[in-house]
Amino acid sequence: MADTNKQFTHLHVHTEYSLLDGACRIDRIFERVKELGQTSIAITDHGVMYGCVDFYKAAKKAGIKPIIGCEVYVANRSRFDKVNRIDGSNHLVLLCKNETGYKNLIKLVSAGFIEGFYSKPRVDKELLEQHHEGLICLSACLAGEVPQALLAGDYEKARQVALYYNDLFGQGNYYIEIQDHGIEEQQQVLPLLIRLARETGIPLVATNDAHYLRKEDSKMQSILICIQTGKTIQDDDKLEFETDEFYLKSTDEMYDLFAIAPDACENTNRIAEQCNFDFEFGVTKLPYFEAPDGMENQAYFEKLCYEGLTRRYGSNPAPEIRERLDYEIDVIRRMGYTNYYLIVFDFINYAKTQGIPVGPGRGSGAGSLAAYCVGITNIDPIRYNLLFERFLNPERVSMPDFDVDFCYERRQEVIDYVNNKYGHDHVAQIITFGTMAARAALRDVGRVMDMPYAAVDAVAKLVPMELKMTLHRALEVSPELKARYDSDEQVRELVDTAIKIEGMPRHASTHAAGVVITREAANEYVPLACNDGVPVTQFTMTTIEELGLLKMDVRLVRC
Repeated sequence: MADTNKQFTHLHVHTEYSLLDGACRIDRIFERVKELGQTSIAITDHGVMYGCVDFYKAAKKAGIKPIIGCEVYVANRSRFDKVNRIDGSNHLVLLCKNETGYKNLIKLVSAGFIEGFYSKPRVDKELLEQHHEGLICLSACLAGEVPQALLAGDYEKARQVALYYNDLFGQGNYYIEIQDHGIEEQQQVLPLLIRLARETGIPLVATNDAHYLRKEDSKMQSILICIQTGKTIQDDDKLEFETDEFYLKSTDEMYDLFAIAPDACENTNRIAEQCNFDFEFGVTKLPYFEAPDGMENQAYFEKLCYEGLTRRYGSNPAPEIRERLDYEIDVIRRMGYTNYYLIVFDFINYAKTQGIPVGPGRGSGAGSLAAYCVGITNIDPIRYNLLFERFLNPERVSMPDFDVDFCYERRQEVIDYVNNKYGHDHVAQIITFGTMAARAALRDVGRVMDMPYAAVDAVAKLVPMELKMTLHRALEVSPELKARYDSDEQVRELVDTAIKIEGMPRHASTHAAGVVITREAANEYVPLACNDGVPVTQFTMTTIEELGLLKMDVRLVRC
């Protein structure tokens, strides 16, 4: 009979944002956690924090405590050493205790990409020594530095490494991590890890390095890895996990697995209790704008507005136009968006003075008379009866957003201007993720299953070409696909497997239009990655907006 007093928290979990490796889907993970009777869980994707905000929001909605973390790669030498791949890197799990820990973690993860990327985003001990406050550290899986030393037969080195990290993070903030997935090397180091913990007084923690939700999902995980590596399930040299034990196990399974060290399971809850970081949503964090000649920003904004009013409507505009402008200025001031208008005006004004073609404006921003007066837009909202309230009103909870079109040949000049004005470390482009849509999922799975291309293509073409089409929906609306699914076992396996990976992120790229400008350095707010040498946020446009950061839609148009 299960002991209802026992509790366990999974602290080593890879979601779908460990791209084409982790398969703990954020939209399904908390259903599994509830099924297990557990009350908290961590996210520790490989070297990235892509999914942390989505994970956090979904956890809160489900009534589960989220723990924000990352499994980082630590360069064996310096993060700047990009010559000898043989030296490699080791894994280390970091979990946020509080806001200080979160800020340190995003600095570490950002530096891993911006400074240390070499096959993988890598940090080093110099960075860890600078940014360890507020973090709990676990010694990680077999790829951790301590287990690697033990596997090499160097117990003394393992001891010195463990003592180094314990001293760095502080007693009670560093744990020797133990795992048992039925792998020979784990069985070899497990008693040595326990001995090391007992001798040094460093606490143990048990994890299960979860890459999928249930044991039966191991095949789907193998298919993901084959998609990543370009292999098929028939290939002898394909990468694969040695066992099917890398799933979210029940509390009883974990306590039974580590009956020799029950304190290692109990410590998962002690760690969960210490981790209490919350994201802040809906509070705007606009960059500073410096008005010319020492003017106060509000006065400068009003000056631009009233000068523009005269320019647009003459020296004696109708009273109702003046009243509307006064009203808009007041709403903009009260809602704290004066700097936002000034920043957008500034880079649009720069573009125009440099002869860079700029679009007239579109979307709800075209309804702002103030924007029309200062020159952000070039569409008369009075003439076309456009409503300011669609763009900005006191009840609006999300950031307003001007969509600005620039000539595609010279858009980069505008971004360069923004970089130079606000600082390169204050500006980043925004990430976006390519996901596996219905037809693409079928084709990826079919290739991995080594099915003939023509056979897979025939099935894929039965999926209707409609917006937001899913495989579940396709089975409902395509009688021919449903007939093939019901009558052909191989097609059924193809579709069922594709359903499991459909919608998962396949790769990260850069959003065509999104740029974020931050008050402090961007890595004070969000983790950064690097795409083609350009810093990008690890959070998407929607998340950036939710976090209250200034997001610009700097779109490309032919000119």
